[in-house]
Parts: sequence; structure tokens; C-alpha cells
Amino acid sequence: MPLTSIAIQNAKPREKPYKMGDALGLFLLIQPSGGKLWRLKYRIDGREKKLGLGTFPDVSLGEARKRRDEARSLIAAGKDPSIEQRKTKLRSRISADNTFGAIAVEMIAKQKEDQTWAPSTAKRCEHLLSLLRPSLWRMPITEIEGIDVYAAVNSIQTAGKIESAHRTMQLAGAVFRFAVQSGRLKSDPTRDLRGGLKKRKIVSHAAIIAEPELGALLRAIDGYGGQGAGVTRLALQIAAHVFVRPSELRHARWDEIDLDEAVWCIPPEKTKMRKPHNVPLSHQVIGLFRELHSITGPSGYAFPSVRTRARPMSENTINAGLRRLGYSNDEMTGHGFRSTASTLLNESRKWHPDAIERALSHGDPDKARGIYNRSPYWDERVKMAQWWSDYLDQLRKGGIVVPIGGKARA
Repeated sequence: MPLTSIAIQNAKPREKPYKMGDALGLFLLIQPSGGKLWRLKYRIDGREKKLGLGTFPDVSLGEARKRRDEARSLIAAGKDPSIEQRKTKLRSRISADNTFGAIAVEMIAKQKEDQTWAPSTAKRCEHLLSLLRPSLWRMPITEIEGIDVYAAVNSIQTAGKIESAHRTMQLAGAVFRFAVQSGRLKSDPTRDLRGGLKKRKIVSHAAIIAEPELGALLRAIDGYGGQGAGVTRLALQIAAHVFVRPSELRHARWDEIDLDEAVWCIPPEKTKMRKPHNVPLSHQVIGLFRELHSITGPSGYAFPSVRTRARPMSENTINAGLRRLGYSNDEMTGHGFRSTASTLLNESRKWHPDAIERALSHGDPDKARGIYNRSPYWDERVKMAQWWSDYLDQLRKGGIVVPIGGKARA
């Protein structure tokens, strides 16, 4: 006879466990402790098995019958409900462990291990992803939808940080794609969000490209004074001559700089393109590095922090030095030395554009062209480095420069 709710409620415990049968294999197991457990007896592949369906009264009689019917449907389809139940629990556990935050941390660790990101890039990416801590961090990644990501990133945009919103969206997409690649997600929910944020303003790094103003800047740098004046002055002077990225300059180590061979070999983990970049050194730069060597050599960082030689100088040192000299952020930046060199070297018409691009450590935008164009233009770059230093010296002294095919400029 099928069970009733009243019969179940009135069932009393005995010395030993006993069963109260319902129908189609469903029964209630009464424990000596008073617990009442729903069980389903079934056969699959000729073997008798039992499946737990919950406890009474948490699972009512009606709910127990519903779970029994669902299990019987699985059996009819040739599936073992006990195995399917274990799979469901495992998926839930994996889903709980695979939160967005956990996978983001895992992705960052892999980027660091593979040296895909430079240290400064990793630090910036970690900061941007941390902006998602209040929203997405603890959510299972399989439960996150596009609207969740948009709401989280839009809050950054609403705060007026449009560039950060775009970068955070890109990094969130990288986390989702990492989860797809590792088999924990089917697709990236940010793929349909492109174009949803406000357009960001493309702001180029401020740079001085007029020769009289550049000469004035070089003279101002020569007279630089302040905390750690010697090292900061030399950093500014060398930056103007070698025009590497600011992060590459401040992370330079003495074992990378060969003054006898006149070359600075920047390892791939420190470059934006993740490729080694060799910088030819002019006579002037060798002299500046020798002066620096007497202050910070012979080992470790060439431009150490003022507080400890175990760390490189702050990423703000170069720009702070320029501000101290009276140049605003809209006039000149540490990165602006690269724009200055690129503009004036190209304007000189003395050097092959590819040689200038190699000197700037830019990737070739034409990938097919890059495959066949393997010449590093080293000999031309050596000559160009010396010409550039001589050119800067002439400007610094207030001399007149006569460009190819043009009139003399003061």
C-alpha cells in the first residue's frame, strides 16, 4: 500500500532500522535514531542497487516520488542514477572551486611563469582585475553571463575611468578564454559585448619634437638637481639617447650592459614584444653609463631605488624628474623620448624606416613581411645611434642642424 504523509509522521523508531514501502521501488528507511531516509531500490545491468533521495521532512513524500520518477527515467535511458548523482555533485563542487577569481589568479600565475607579461604589465593587470573583486570574483565562472560582466565593467566606466573599463573588459575576456582552453567553460561571455562601452580617447604620449625646445630640454636635464639627482639626471640623459621604453630603462642591470662591446642586451622577459632587444651604445652613452657605474655599479640594477638597491627606481621617477624641470605631463613624458626619436629620425631621411622600427623594438605590423625580412639592420643601427647622439649634442649646444633636402634650422 502506498505511503501517506500521516503514516510517515507517525512512524516511530525501533531497535533496528526498518523499511516502509511506497511504490515502484521507493521506500522510507526508519533509523533507530529517529532519522527517516528516502531510498530507491532499482536494478541496472542485472545488479540491484539503492539510491539516496534525501531525508524526511526536508524531502516530502511528493518530492520523493518526483525524484524517484526522474531516476526511473534515467534507468529507462540506460543510465545509472547513482552515477549521474555523483556526477552532478562533482560538477557542483568543481563549479564552486572554479570561481572567476580563482581562475584569474591561475591565469596570472601562468603568464608570470611563461614570462608572457613583463613585471610591470603583470602588476597593472592584477590591479585591473582586482576591480572586479566586488562583483565577479566569487561567482562560479560557468554561471557568469554577459550582463554580469557588463554591469561590473560599466561601474568602472561610470566612475569616469573609461580606459580602465576597456582594459578590464579585455582582461576579463582573457580569463574566460583561459577557462575555455582548460575545459572549464564552453564560451567567452564577453565576445558579444564588443562596442558596448564608450569610445576611449586615444592620447599619445606627450613629446617635444621641435629642435630648439628639444635643445632646451637637454640643457635643463644637464642641470638637474634633487633627491637622487645624479642617478635621475643620468637616467634622463640616457633615455634621450637610447629611447628605450621607460620600464626597460629602469629595470636595466649591469650584467646586461657591455661597455667594452658598446651594447646593451635587454632580455626578452623585460621587453614588450617578449623578444631580446639589443641596443647599440654611442660614445656619449658609454660615457654616461661609465659615470653611472661609479655610482651604482658594479652589479645589480643600474638605476636602483633611492631606498634600496634590491629594487629598481620607481616607475614615476623619470616623469617626476621632468615635472621638477618644469615640463608638464602635456609637454613631455618619459615615453615621449621614443616619439621624439621616431619623429626626428624619420624626418632626417638618413635611415631605413625598418632600422628605426628595430631601434624602437616595434613588431612588424605586416607579419608576412616580417617572416622574410630577417635582417636586424644592426650595422645601420650602430651608425644611427652615434648620429643620434651627435645630433642631440649639437642641439644641446644650441647649434644649427641642416636636414637632408631642407633649410637650416636653429
